[in-house]
Amino acid sequence: MEQGKYSVVVIDDDEETRSLFAEILRNEGFEVREAIDGLDGLEKVNQVVPDIILSGIIMPRMDGFSLVESLKKNTVTANVPTIFLSHMGREEDRVRAQAIGVNDFFVTTLTPPNEMVNRVNALISHSEYLVVPNPYELDAQKLAQDFNLNRDFLCSEGGEKLAIRLKVKDFANRKFEAEIICI
Repeated sequence: MEQGKYSVVVIDDDEETRSLFAEILRNEGFEVREAIDGLDGLEKVNQVVPDIILSGIIMPRMDGFSLVESLKKNTVTANVPTIFLSHMGREEDRVRAQAIGVNDFFVTTLTPPNEMVNRVNALISHSEYLVVPNPYELDAQKLAQDFNLNRDFLCSEGGEKLAIRLKVKDFANRKFEAEIICI
């Protein structure tokens, strides 16, 4: 992979959809590999782990759900952000995708290219945030008390500041996993 370029695997059995999304991402500077179905995609992802995966749902040999379930079982690929490309936009697919850890869900006919690129970039570059609480604002003292933290939000080791690390779990629904760390 070229330095500074993000890599993506676009997986879909519909050649037109796959090619369109791949071309848009190439034009935005992504290194793109394409796969024709879930099995082909799984093989490509395991060869060189990408920064993000875009996958169709209904495909021969292995559908998108089985692909994501396989990726989640592998510690190397478990945290690679995934986006589903849906031709139908069925709510039951969206709910199931969310339940298995898919990060975002595009209805291909309703998602403009610039929005798709923005959401892909957001998942890659903003997958983690650090928030340093102000000890005198809002619920900071309650947080300190509930989690047995220093009231000035300083670490016990060396007086460093405490921060809250937020990792994006579901970008579309603004859901995070949080952890208190020393910085």
